[in-house]
Amino acid sequence: MPLRAIVATTASKTAAALSRAAGRGDGSVIGGWIGLKIDPDLLSHLSSGRAVALISGTNGKTTTTRFTAAAVGVLGRVATNSFGANMPTGHTSALAKEGHTPFAVLEVDEHYLPQVIDSTRPRVVALLNLSRDQLDRAKEVAMMAQLWKTTLAGHPEIRVVANADDPMVVWAAGVSPQVTWFSAGQRWHDDSFVCPESGHPIERAHGDWWCSGCPLRRPRPQWVVEEDGVIDPRGDWHLVKLQLPGRVNLGNAATALAVAGEFGVRPIEALPRLSRVTSIAGRYAQVDRDGRNIRLLLAKNPASWLEAFDMADQAPTLLSINARDPDGLDTSWLWDVDFSPLRDRPVLITGDRAYDLAVRLQVNQVPFRHVHSFGEALGAVPPGRLEVIANYTAFQDIRAELDRVN
Repeated sequence: MPLRAIVATTASKTAAALSRAAGRGDGSVIGGWIGLKIDPDLLSHLSSGRAVALISGTNGKTTTTRFTAAAVGVLGRVATNSFGANMPTGHTSALAKEGHTPFAVLEVDEHYLPQVIDSTRPRVVALLNLSRDQLDRAKEVAMMAQLWKTTLAGHPEIRVVANADDPMVVWAAGVSPQVTWFSAGQRWHDDSFVCPESGHPIERAHGDWWCSGCPLRRPRPQWVVEEDGVIDPRGDWHLVKLQLPGRVNLGNAATALAVAGEFGVRPIEALPRLSRVTSIAGRYAQVDRDGRNIRLLLAKNPASWLEAFDMADQAPTLLSINARDPDGLDTSWLWDVDFSPLRDRPVLITGDRAYDLAVRLQVNQVPFRHVHSFGEALGAVPPGRLEVIANYTAFQDIRAELDRVN
């Protein structure tokens, strides 16, 4: 690397280490920020010589990235932003910290995908899904799909792994000459009722979908989730054993297998590594505290809350909602979530915007109790399981109270 890039890399690693030592976080943002201030092209320099995979979408990025890094690890050392810092500062910090590795698997915020593609020149890009998120500042879903489509049209050399069940993703990825399709299901349909190409309604039946006014339709996937396993492009079925809950994580695992397949990794080699993943930056972590077994579930938007309800046991459940800058300041998305699945269990609420949540639960006829802190919530439930579902900063607050469990 040029001397300037070497100096920037050293500064990045030092700043990240100092941040960790001071207890200010994992250093995954400040390290990259300082490195890029010294050398704006540092991410490009650090990516050079590595085979890179980028994972992007509204939901499931962090888990799929961890699965993919584990799978690609069959071939050699992998640099990855495992704590979810998914903008260029986080990518730069992750690559600087790991030093030279033959592979990199990076989670990418969907808004930053074009910029990161230009900087890293990836071999593979995985597109998971698109749905509404952070309504006060994020692009509309159709605008995001258009951004992806324009970007991929300019990079025909990239191999794309894309979700055949999401019409927005299919429309965006369809411009690429090298697409591998996976099918993991799509429960949230509210952001893909209308075709992004023609504006006509999207019709659905028996797992299939098609536009009622143009040729856009669900492509035939090469990787398919079936029961508790995955069918690969050869038609072979593989049992997938995971320690993470929910069918959504089976879909994340299928995506990881598809991406790893683009690097030449066979499912039989990758699956044992996927089965050893237990939690990701606190997501799905289980902690025993004061006789309670606490499980942490992150839910940031309507689609992810729907999945979280499926994962949660029928046990006392704490819901925590903030509306700080990383969450988005607009909480109107709460009205897109159907909270009725929680009627059969004790529900507690907390967080900066607990009263917004209280109104929504009352309309949904879900009884609840307001608590002012996580500690009060622990004291309000009997010994046994406590499910915690929280949006981003609320999740991090509770994770900090549990000693930043990973």
